[in-house]
Amino acid sequence: MTKSLTQGRPAKLILLFTVPLLIGNLFQQFYNMADALIVGRTMDVNALAAVGCAGTVMAFIVGFTQGITSGFAIITAQRFGSGNLDGVRKSIAASIVLGVLSSAVLTAVSLPLTAPILRLLNTPEEILSDANAYLSIIFAGTVVTMFFNLFSNILRALGDSRTPLIFLAIACVINVILDYVLIRYAGMGVAGAAVATVIAQILATVCCLIFMLIKLPITRVRRADWRSAMRDLGPHSKIGFPMGFQSSIISIGQIAIQAALNSLGATSVAAYTAAQKIDTFGTMPMMSFGITMATFAAQNYGAGKIERIHQGVRQCLAMSISFSAVVGVLIILFGKPLTQIFVGAQETEVIRLSHIYLIINCSLYFLLAILFIIRYTLQGLGKSFVPTLAGAMELCMRVFTALILAHYLGFAGASASNPLAWVGALIPLCTSYLFTMRRLLTEHDPGRGPDDTARPSDAPAAS
Repeated sequence: MTKSLTQGRPAKLILLFTVPLLIGNLFQQFYNMADALIVGRTMDVNALAAVGCAGTVMAFIVGFTQGITSGFAIITAQRFGSGNLDGVRKSIAASIVLGVLSSAVLTAVSLPLTAPILRLLNTPEEILSDANAYLSIIFAGTVVTMFFNLFSNILRALGDSRTPLIFLAIACVINVILDYVLIRYAGMGVAGAAVATVIAQILATVCCLIFMLIKLPITRVRRADWRSAMRDLGPHSKIGFPMGFQSSIISIGQIAIQAALNSLGATSVAAYTAAQKIDTFGTMPMMSFGITMATFAAQNYGAGKIERIHQGVRQCLAMSISFSAVVGVLIILFGKPLTQIFVGAQETEVIRLSHIYLIINCSLYFLLAILFIIRYTLQGLGKSFVPTLAGAMELCMRVFTALILAHYLGFAGASASNPLAWVGALIPLCTSYLFTMRRLLTEHDPGRGPDDTARPSDAPAAS
C-alpha cells in the first residue's frame, strides 16, 4: 500500500522501490513492443516500418501524457511526505480535472493532423496507410492513456510501485493475446495492433481505479476536494505542463530523426525500429532509478530532509551506472540475435544496421544513467524550467543530427542522435542540480526535523 520514503536507509529504499518499477517498465515496453513484434513476425517489413513510424509520432502525444501526469504526482508526493493528507486528496482532484481537459484538447488536435504530419515527414507511400490507421486509433484512446498514467503515478507518489506493476502485467498479457487474434485471425492488420493496445489500457485503467477506491481511503476524493480543485490547478499546471512539454520537445527531436530515416528508405526505418525496441529495454533500469528518485526527492522535500535527498542521489548514481555498464555490454554482444526477434534471419541488412545503432548507443549508457537521476530529482524538487531547457538542448542536438550527420553519414549518423542529445541535456541539468542542492542545504538546517521546517509541499520550488 502506501509507503514513506523519508525514513530508513536511502539505498535500500531506493532499490526496493525501483525493482517493481523496473519490472513494470519492462512490462510497459513489452506491452509497446508486442505490436511491433507480432506485426513484424506475422506480416512483413513494411508493416513493421509502419508501426515504427507511427510510434515516433505517437510518442509526441503519449510522452506528453506521461510527462504531465508525472508532474501532477510530484505535488501529491510532496504533500504525502509532509503528512498533509487533505492536500493529497485535493491534489488528486486537481489532477483529474486537468487530465480530463488535457485529454480532450490532445484528442481534438491530434486526430485531424495525423495524416498531414505523416506526409510532412516524407513517410514512404507503401507504409503511409497503415501508419495513419494505427495512429488514428491510438489517438482516439488518448484519454485512456492519460488516466492509466495518472493513476499509476498517484500510486507511486504514495510509495506504492508494486500495484501498477500488477495491472500493467495483466494489460500486457491481454494486449499480446488480442494482437495475435486481431492481426492473425480477424484480418485487421496494423489497425488490429492499435485496437488491442487501447482495449488493454482500458482494462488496466479500470482495475487501477477500483483498487484505489477500495484499498486506499486517502485517494477517495470528497465533494469539498472537488470544490477546492480549481484553486489547485495553478500549482499542478506549473509543474505538470512543463514536464509534458519537455517530453514533447524530446519527441519533436525524434520526429526529426524519423524524417531523416524516412528519406533513407523502409529498410532503415525497420532497422531503427527494431534497434529502438531493444534499446528501450536496455534503458529501463536507468529510467526506473530516475523515476524512483522523483518520488524519493518529492517526499523528502515535503519532509524538509534535503541532505537525505543528496545522499540518495549519490547512492542511486552508483547503482544505476553499474547497471548501465552491464546491460550495455550484454546488448552489444547479443544485438544481432535480439534483432532477429523482430525480423527473420534473411533480413541481413536490417540486422546489420540495427547492430550499428546498438553499438553506438549502448556504449554510452552511463551518460543516460546520470541524466535520468539528475532530471527526475530536479523534477521531484518541483523544478520545471531547467529540465525543460534540457529537453530543448536534446531537441537541438537531434535536429542537428537529422540535418547534418544523417545527411552525410547515413544510418550511423542518425543512430548518434541519442548520445549527442544526452550530452546536450546533461550540461544544464548537472549545473542546476549543483546550485539547487547548495542553496537548499544552506537554507535548511539539517538538525531541524519536518515539524519545525517550513513545509514547501503546497508551493513547489521556484524554477
